[in-house]
Amino acid sequence: MNPKPVNTENAKKNAALEAVKHVKHGMVIGLGSGSTAAYAIEEIGKRMKKEKINVLGVPTSYQSFILAVKNGIPTTTLEEHPILDLSIDGADQIDRNLNLIKGMGGALTREKIIACASSYNIIIADESKKTNILGANGQPVPVEILPLALPLVDHYVREMHGKPVLREGKGKVGPVVTDNGNVILDVDFGPIEKPAELAHKLKALSGVVETGLFIGLTNLAYIGTSSGIEKLVKG
Repeated sequence: MNPKPVNTENAKKNAALEAVKHVKHGMVIGLGSGSTAAYAIEEIGKRMKKEKINVLGVPTSYQSFILAVKNGIPTTTLEEHPILDLSIDGADQIDRNLNLIKGMGGALTREKIIACASSYNIIIADESKKTNILGANGQPVPVEILPLALPLVDHYVREMHGKPVLREGKGKVGPVVTDNGNVILDVDFGPIEKPAELAHKLKALSGVVETGLFIGLTNLAYIGTSSGIEKLVKG
């Protein structure tokens, strides 16, 4: 018998609904970016209206800021709340050790800052994002770079046996520009045997602002599957 096909949007939504159960009255929450995190933001707004709970959100992108406003979630900043209670975000790839590749939506730097500022990080995704090894199936590692350093970083990632592609805009001419005014190289390293080591080497390159390798930051993941929700816990 063939396995039941996954409805990706339902899987994303179910994972988001499970994650939002962790939200409590009075929390300050990191609001992730992307289509899966959008479901979580919408559900937080619904809970605030229905249950009369009060929370504050710290957006990881302009997209998540607009969604927070639309759904009635008051926003704040790390200047006001440098340590967050919780963050809920998506991922482009997640391995068995809860290491991630993130950043295909272009918000990797702010997402990592919020993850590092959070006492507890929850990742939500559909099962297509699970992998035995990061970088499999052609998944590139996004690398945010100062525009001036683009030729330099491009050169060095090629020496590291990466295949870099400058991310181009859709609907406009030229590269994607992040909320921080930088550009992104999507680098295919193939299957990554030592993701922590690669993350360290990339961050050491002059001009690299951040990488999409999120190592050791995730506490809990909810994966939407064809049969329900899979819960992955750190350790």
